[in-house]
Amino acid sequence: MVKKYSRRRFLENSMLAGFALSIPTAAMAVVKSLGTTTSIGLIADLHQDIMHDGAQRLYSFLHAMKKEKPDALFQLGDFAYPADKNKGVIEAYRNAHSKAYHVIGNHDTDNGHTIEECIKVWGMPHRYYAVTVNGIVFVVLDGNDKGSPSYQGGYPSFINSEQTSWLQQQLSTANLPVIILSHQPLGGVMAIDNAFEIQGILDQHKEKVLLCINGHTHLDAAYFLNGIPYVHINSASYFWVGGNFKHESYDTDVHLQYPWIASTCPYESALYTTLTIHPDKGQIRIAGRKSRWKGPSPEMLGYTPSYRLETSSSIAPVISKRSIKKLD
Repeated sequence: MVKKYSRRRFLENSMLAGFALSIPTAAMAVVKSLGTTTSIGLIADLHQDIMHDGAQRLYSFLHAMKKEKPDALFQLGDFAYPADKNKGVIEAYRNAHSKAYHVIGNHDTDNGHTIEECIKVWGMPHRYYAVTVNGIVFVVLDGNDKGSPSYQGGYPSFINSEQTSWLQQQLSTANLPVIILSHQPLGGVMAIDNAFEIQGILDQHKEKVLLCINGHTHLDAAYFLNGIPYVHINSASYFWVGGNFKHESYDTDVHLQYPWIASTCPYESALYTTLTIHPDKGQIRIAGRKSRWKGPSPEMLGYTPSYRLETSSSIAPVISKRSIKKLD
């Protein structure tokens, strides 16, 4: 039976912004023994096939990463259809770093595309996989599985038994600290249907799990659930408000060519970030980045989300600066 989020559990595991959180002591002991500062570049929800300037937003990220020189790059899904028209964007990301990794989002298979195409065209090892960078295991999950007992329509948001068994094995055999990456959240609002099941698996190995990172929600948010931080990385491009709030943020000719933009509140410039693990300080830092609304904000349009947020500041053109550290 798949459990649902209860009000009590949500309040006990409240959303946190701009926070300093305790992470497992045993995990940080291993991190400190690594002796190497590790950084990864993160970008989420580019939506190249919705935005007229998706390529420019990606190039802004890649230009910044060229200067910062992280140890790896991860895009967190809803990136670009695995189609010929997106070849330039896909290759630019691939060629930007020798370790440029992908997470598959729910919209990457729109327009008749498949997960198998994403794997082949993007150059992924599998739809879910694990890679080790500087002694840290990055476990990439695919939250697009079908078969959820509580499925109620829309895009699947589920991790099936095959994948959960693989995750359990990865965590059981890992002797290094682990960071979990997914498109759909494993905790907080819009979490996958079997979030409690996955959280239970992670809880069994919390001495190894540093944090979980996701895209999908287009929110700037973070949660602390049973000793593990879950961080939602904001979209590179926009916040979705839907067809009831259609409006024009750009010139009319842009909207004629890219009609879905009318259902968004775009960010004026691209959002992305770097996550850095500092072994000497026993600390993980997420760099902050701010943009502005291009056109009216969701609030100006009268938009209110259907889900409950602890703070309305989560809907904003920003990725908050965060520090996650072991508290003595």
